[in-house]
Amino acid sequence: MRFIDLFAGIGGFHKALHELGHECVFASELDPSLQELYKINWGIDAQGDIKKIVENEIGLIPPHDILCAGFPCQPFSKAGNQEGMKDKVRGTLFDEIIKILKYRTPNYFILENVPYIRQHDNEETWNYMHGELKKLGYEVDHKIYSPQDFGIPQHRKRIFIVGSLKGLEHFSFKNINEQKTSLMDIHQFIEKNPTHFKALPQKNQACIKLWQKFITQIPKETKLPRFPIWGMEFGATYPFEETYPFILSPKELGKYKGNFGVTLNGMTTTEQFSKLPSYAKMEEEFPGWKKHYIKMNRELPIKYKIQNMS
Repeated sequence: MRFIDLFAGIGGFHKALHELGHECVFASELDPSLQELYKINWGIDAQGDIKKIVENEIGLIPPHDILCAGFPCQPFSKAGNQEGMKDKVRGTLFDEIIKILKYRTPNYFILENVPYIRQHDNEETWNYMHGELKKLGYEVDHKIYSPQDFGIPQHRKRIFIVGSLKGLEHFSFKNINEQKTSLMDIHQFIEKNPTHFKALPQKNQACIKLWQKFITQIPKETKLPRFPIWGMEFGATYPFEETYPFILSPKELGKYKGNFGVTLNGMTTTEQFSKLPSYAKMEEEFPGWKKHYIKMNRELPIKYKIQNMS
């Protein structure tokens, strides 16, 4: 079958479908450096801004059977500002996908994004997307996977959304689930004597050694934490629940400690904020998920009796 690869990056979708015997007939990628890499990888010139193509030259997109799109996830990610569809640069790119589906009516599509898109804006974003796809006659299903589910040493959950104009009776995520494994051998991904490599800077090597020191201090019978580890919270005491740094005066904030327990006393506001984690410099109350992670990280060194790692 023929497929198109939107927001193509280095060609993850291309690799998968190519190995299954399908043919890529169009690719789009905004980043010039990734366009060059896509050409090297697949011998195809990836076109530029898909919004301009859809608006002015949609006919350049040839007929196809499968539309693939890993559309930008930053507007929906917990790590971003979560503006969603309000992000006029990236948040509305889903609408370009809808326009292409409507124009070319491929039988199938595969979309990929961050899992949080399912809950974003009290599920309004998901309901809108699902509704627009249903209007075009697609039956839709979705599933969340991460590389480590399949033996690859990377924790990166993504939601995969599939759709078909012919129904999904012929399709099941069960076959994919059967390929999951709990075994992971990192050595199969590492060359022992690489001919081309870039040495890690000393500060990066020091960081890795520090993390190793941290890991070794956690009891062996204890599983490593599953939440993001924010080491800056070890020893920090700045307020984050009832109040937060931005609304405090230098004198008030001076009663607390910042990154790694550094005192904030006797500093100007600018100096104090330079000693706080970047995610703590918000001008509004912290969201619930951020409060949760800060609390968990502050409890971590106490729970495992982790000693000073400096």
